[in-house]
Amino acid sequence: MEIRTSEMGLVARVARLGKHYGEGEHRVTALDDVSIGIRRGQFTAIMGPSGSGKSTLMHVMAGLDTPSEGRAWLGDDEITGLGDAELTRLRRRRIGFVFQAFNLVPTLDAMDNIRLPFELDGRRPSAEERERIDALIGALGLVGRTGHRPHELSGGQQQRVAIARALATRPDVIFADEPTGALDSRTSREVLQLLRAAVVERGQSIAMVTHDPVAASHADRILFLADGRIVSDCGAMSAEQISETMLHLERVA
Repeated sequence: MEIRTSEMGLVARVARLGKHYGEGEHRVTALDDVSIGIRRGQFTAIMGPSGSGKSTLMHVMAGLDTPSEGRAWLGDDEITGLGDAELTRLRRRRIGFVFQAFNLVPTLDAMDNIRLPFELDGRRPSAEERERIDALIGALGLVGRTGHRPHELSGGQQQRVAIARALATRPDVIFADEPTGALDSRTSREVLQLLRAAVVERGQSIAMVTHDPVAASHADRILFLADGRIVSDCGAMSAEQISETMLHLERVA
């Protein structure tokens, strides 16, 4: 009998994962026999040189892309082979996303952007969920800004709205794709501290793709990819240690 993902202390995992593009001599391998899990209540950073497969890995784990080989689970539910409608429903209810480009709806104010996952799910937030949203707005420093549309907010404030939206449904896991890529260093540090607090104070699970050693230094665990394979699985590291590891990977690539 197969061991369930939750029994491993994981919120998401992939097994023997492969992803290829093209055919014959034009075939490109983005992921090559990857087996890895995202641990519950942990902040995981996914790093690697450009073209190493880190974004592809995140997209497959989040159900945004399909693997060429292997299997993927969200919690105890295998998502490999699910149809688009089932995947969309599952992502909406159990996954939070934070992107470099914020991905806020420009015609909606901050509060409506935060509540968008509920709207898309065809329901209103419950009393408990409204309380959670209000607590997030306070914790993320958005009090007094919820009636503003994205163009009336700074980049840092827009990313805070995106984080509140990702946390509002209390998802199983949050996937963050270069969440500080469009921010200055001070705002980046604040956003990373907010993500860290979501793990420590709310027990969230976060998987973050980043090329930034400073961003990755906020994580509990760092996965390094090269040529579509996991080449190192480390605990917390300093930005300097991460930079040295990345330089080594780029030299041998």
